[in-house]
Amino acid sequence: MQNTVLIIDDEKKICSLLARIIELEGFKVFQAGTGKEGLKILSSQDVYVVISDVKLPDINGVELVREIKKIKPYAEVINLTAFGTIADGVMAMRNGAFDYITKGDDNDKIIPLVYKALDKAKLQYRINELENKVGKKYSFEGILGRSKAIIAAIELARKVAATDTTVLLLGETGTGKEVFAQAIHYESPRKMKPFVAVNCSGFNHELLESELFGHKQGAFTGAVKDKKGLLEEAHEGTIFLDEIGEMNMELQAKLLRVLENQTFIKVGDTQTSKVNVRIIAATNRDLKLEAEAGRFRLDLYYRLSVFFIELPALSQRKSDILLIARHYLKEFADKVNKPEFKMDTDFEELLLKHAWKGNIRELKNVMERVAILADGQELSSSLLPYEFHLGGQIPETDALKMESVEKQHIIKVLKYTRGNKTETARLLGIGLTTLYRKIEELKIGTAV
Repeated sequence: MQNTVLIIDDEKKICSLLARIIELEGFKVFQAGTGKEGLKILSSQDVYVVISDVKLPDINGVELVREIKKIKPYAEVINLTAFGTIADGVMAMRNGAFDYITKGDDNDKIIPLVYKALDKAKLQYRINELENKVGKKYSFEGILGRSKAIIAAIELARKVAATDTTVLLLGETGTGKEVFAQAIHYESPRKMKPFVAVNCSGFNHELLESELFGHKQGAFTGAVKDKKGLLEEAHEGTIFLDEIGEMNMELQAKLLRVLENQTFIKVGDTQTSKVNVRIIAATNRDLKLEAEAGRFRLDLYYRLSVFFIELPALSQRKSDILLIARHYLKEFADKVNKPEFKMDTDFEELLLKHAWKGNIRELKNVMERVAILADGQELSSSLLPYEFHLGGQIPETDALKMESVEKQHIIKVLKYTRGNKTETARLLGIGLTTLYRKIEELKIGTAV
């Protein structure tokens, strides 16, 4: 990242003298005699600081600040003028100028000012880069798949992203509902504001109410001070309510009020709080059937489902399986510092035949285990969990063979985690209790 300055001034002698002074400080300096010429240089060069005369032949230097910011948002602009006025100075700062000084003061002030402007410009550049990376990671471009089913879902999500409409995401567990929610947020006008995700099934009723709406000091035992809820944390941004079908009826009534007029009452409070937040909800249940059975508020269902998007299961988008598998294999190869993996034909066939009841989440977990277990670049079907080899049935004659495959698989993962059973259970996609049971059943204890 080079220290670069652009000077825009139609007085060539002043421009050259100023350029020489700044070059002696080690800066690379570009020169332009008009606003148009300056903008052309700005478009093709990495310029961080612009010093512009106010009186230019083709444009007022104060107005030029806006055009500069359109091309290089992170660039800082210092306006120079022979006759400074308070009005011009105020306008320059409103347009985004870093500072505004008269030409009589520039000899003493310009170099320190350039350094300060450069520091701010470089910081803003890094912030912009980080924002672009985050935006790219969570944008619709980051959603994997080219099948018609996923493209149709993405197109719907793109259309609703630009609005403030409440969205209900439907689909099986592991289909990427939170990924879609993030993409909708980061391609919406609220993208610079918070995105807050909460799993409604992860809390009991009392705790979820406090987490969502906040509480006042003394509202209950342990409430030693006021606490902001997640709705307030998401103010002006988006809150994603996953597993909304798990929320009890009382909290559903409070959420309905938020949807209707953006107000709520904290636990233990008597005053109404107001919030500006967009709600995206998700569920793997049929909420309409739940409402008809009296387990979910029908009025809340209608408010949530103003715009709904059904995310296809992986079994409905078979053509995406290998594409997604390759993506995660590359990601995990980089993670464990291994060369890029290649799947053999049998490996690919087993991936395509598998039911993928856990959808993308299951596929990601399987690829992570495979990346850990692989000794070379070539991935054979033997690396896949034993259930991939069953074809839906477990013949009696293969029972011992399958047991052996399972045992060796668990042993290899245990060795990789150096005996960490919690991490082993996570990588295997099973509960810790299940792992202990299998260790005992398969007599693995002495094998690791």
